[in-house]
Amino acid sequence: MPEISHFYGIIIKMFYKPKEHNPAHIHAIYNEHVGLFNLFTLEMMEGDLPAKAQSLVKEWLIIHKEELLQMWNSQVLTKIPPLE
Repeated sequence: MPEISHFYGIIIKMFYKPKEHNPAHIHAIYNEHVGLFNLFTLEMMEGDLPAKAQSLVKEWLIIHKEELLQMWNSQVLTKIPPLE
């Protein structure tokens, strides 16, 4: 699964298979914790990411939502700037 960003110890990855891997989402990995975030609602769909890490991921998602949805739809991944 390709890494598209990395900030504050959180790794953001995206993986997709047409129609088999919906809804559009990203994987956020922080140490041994993982969270899957829906790109439409920006909510964590599943996982055990700590609350502070969830907050940081949501902040990053708000900034890059359109770019992430475009990447999901085009299936062309690029690096996205980290949260600063």
